Amino acid sequence: MKKTNIIMTILICLMTVNISAVDFKNLLKQADGLVNYPGHDFSGEYTIVQVKPGQTPTTTIAAVFRRDSIETYVILIKEPSINKGQGYLKQKNTLWFFDPESRKFNSTSSSDRFQNTNARNSDFTQSTLALDYDVVSGTEGMLGRYDCWILNLEANNDEVTYPKMKLWISKDGLVRKSEDYSLSGQLLRTTAIPDYYKLGDVFVPKRILFVDALRGARIDGKFQNEKTQITIDKPSLNDLPDSVFSKSFLESMNR
Repeated sequence: MKKTNIIMTILICLMTVNISAVDFKNLLKQADGLVNYPGHDFSGEYTIVQVKPGQTPTTTIAAVFRRDSIETYVILIKEPSINKGQGYLKQKNTLWFFDPESRKFNSTSSSDRFQNTNARNSDFTQSTLALDYDVVSGTEGMLGRYDCWILNLEANNDEVTYPKMKLWISKDGLVRKSEDYSLSGQLLRTTAIPDYYKLGDVFVPKRILFVDALRGARIDGKFQNEKTQITIDKPSLNDLPDSVFSKSFLESMNR
């Protein structure tokens, strides 16, 4: 065997040993921990721009409040005026949608589209990758300038929005990209998170881009995908009143 072939074989073996020694489940736990805030409340202003090919982009502005310690969040729509006052209240596994016109709360699903965008209601809650998914395989690779672990995941329960995922976690432990798949392996959506705020020991995404793999339109002979970009401003981990995480809070915002 030539010397160069021997060196390549040794390098491949070393890489295999290195990868096999990685605790991928613990890697998921670390990724969850960096973007979850069990010891704090979270609030932020979300600007959500929906782009449908051939149409004028639409913008939704919402106030988002989370209290991960009790698995709850509240979303209050501020703009556009036609949707102003609509809201969402998640309490553990139950998600309510509030309609200010009827003054009624209706149960909805975490897997439903948020305000008919490419974001899902589940995208606004805390990260539970390590709890909901098992790692099928993992390898190393580059994503732009980031040296990443690339993990293939399969759900271990039927409560998740997507049964299969491919995840890019940079070596600092942050999720930079994900691909969401159906049970049959059909790509449904791609998510990119290029930037984060650092608040103490935890992180908050600055921007999230969702690209729908199935929804779009053919423009000038080329298929263009629907896209949704979320920009998060004014992130805070300051304490919030208990009253925020209640139905009465959403009702009071519409009096």
